[in-house]
Amino acid sequence: MPLPPLLLITDRRQAARPLTGVVADALAAGCRWVSLREKDLTAAERLALLRRLRALARPVGAVVTIHADLDSAGDADGLHLAAGGDPGAARRRLGPAALIGVSCHSGGEVDAALAAGADYVTLGPLAPTASKPGYEPTLSAAEAGAIAGRHPGRVIALGGVGPDLLPGVIASGFAGVAMMGGVMRAGDPTALVRAYLAALGPPAA
Repeated sequence: MPLPPLLLITDRRQAARPLTGVVADALAAGCRWVSLREKDLTAAERLALLRRLRALARPVGAVVTIHADLDSAGDADGLHLAAGGDPGAARRRLGPAALIGVSCHSGGEVDAALAAGADYVTLGPLAPTASKPGYEPTLSAAEAGAIAGRHPGRVIALGGVGPDLLPGVIASGFAGVAMMGGVMRAGDPTALVRAYLAALGPPAA
């Protein structure tokens, strides 16, 4: 099954209004993949929020994954691991149906994560991003594209990917793009998500 082309990563601290409302708007606009990344919450608070997001996502068939929290991942559709995380261990815990990903910043990290059993990786940052000031790209667009091209359908572009970069992202073999702050801060998340989805086109068959 191909990955949805737009991954929305949450950050309630950047959100212009309550996170559940932002996510609901993104889902209404056609986003079909949300990853909960609220690491400063307690485990109980994060699990409760995860369950609220899944209740929003379920009626439209969207996937909800969670960042880093293996204990709560059984209530999600999968788990996203930090750089250097062990996808094999997560797979043994969560089973074959879980969607497991890893954050990567180099070609070597991408190759290793996918070889170890990750379903997908994020690769970036590809450009400076307002969500993480000072978090500068370590790969050129051409280098990142070459890495994605080695693993078609499994690499998600991350970090500062604005509309100007989308054509190159799509053409070079990325499976899609991850967004966080742009959607969280948007006055109209619905319009922004629709614009990105229109530029990305449908997921590969």
